[in-house]
Amino acid sequence: MINYQPLYELLTERNAEHWSAILPTQIEQKLNPDAHGNFTLWNSAVEHLPIPKSPSRQLDNKGFKIGQANELSLADRQQLEEGLKQLFPWRKGPYDLFDLHLDTEWRSDWKWDRIKNHLSPLDNRFVLDVGCGNGYHCWRILGAGAQMVVGVDPVQLHVLQFQAIRRLYGEAPIYVLPLTLEEVPAKTNVFDTVFSMGVLYHRRSPIEHLMDLRNCLRSGGELVLETLVIEGQQGEVLVPEGRYARMRNVWFLPTCETLMSWMRRCGFKNIRVVDINQTSVQEQRSTPWMTFNSLKDFLDPNNLGLTIEGHPAPRRATIIAEID
Repeated sequence: MINYQPLYELLTERNAEHWSAILPTQIEQKLNPDAHGNFTLWNSAVEHLPIPKSPSRQLDNKGFKIGQANELSLADRQQLEEGLKQLFPWRKGPYDLFDLHLDTEWRSDWKWDRIKNHLSPLDNRFVLDVGCGNGYHCWRILGAGAQMVVGVDPVQLHVLQFQAIRRLYGEAPIYVLPLTLEEVPAKTNVFDTVFSMGVLYHRRSPIEHLMDLRNCLRSGGELVLETLVIEGQQGEVLVPEGRYARMRNVWFLPTCETLMSWMRRCGFKNIRVVDINQTSVQEQRSTPWMTFNSLKDFLDPNNLGLTIEGHPAPRRATIIAEID
């Protein structure tokens, strides 16, 4: 079981007792067999993973790796692989675990490499990662020096995948909570840095999302926002009718100028675009650990610059800003 007490204590130290008081109940309500039919299977898979004794660990800006092949017996390595396969599909990563390469759908390490040099130093910061999936970027943030990292993601499977990795790694000041951003109490204002990567375009109200992110930050805090954008001028935004790249829940794809204007209206300052990248079929693809359709199946086979519906193909911008 994960010991959340250090998180509760830090929230209290930062005058967020209102959240630390209700958080145990929030976690209990979301992580239970009634919330998903596969919860018992997933939870059992995590609990039966081997617990290595003092594994070697690499957690820095060069990468993330747990253990060497000779640190687990052959039987334990087989048990490890079988357990992780019960938590299929794996979307964010990759993870190198005792010489087992868990090749996830996304090369999330590529995204980290694109943005890491643009961040304010993360040393001793209290960091929130919204929509964090299985917590891959939370680990990279911790490796960059953060004091404590909290991820929020409402998908039970993602939370249990994180718990599997944490079981292998050992105790660390990192937590993934089974919550949405909207379930973080209003005006918590405790985090030094907040990440929202790949979330904004799933929100029916991007302005409300930006305000919710702002209300998580302390005075002087930094937002790292990554989202789908289109090319064009200020005021332009794509609102797909129907699906976008076969996704149903895509609402707003603004231009960078439009997005920055939204952020100014929400009280952000020193807003700058630090990266624009067209997602490639090498960065997001099917693998043995995620065998369903992936990006190449969502693009026009005759023109990879378009989605299957004829929209501009996924283009992602990362914008960094602060608040007063």
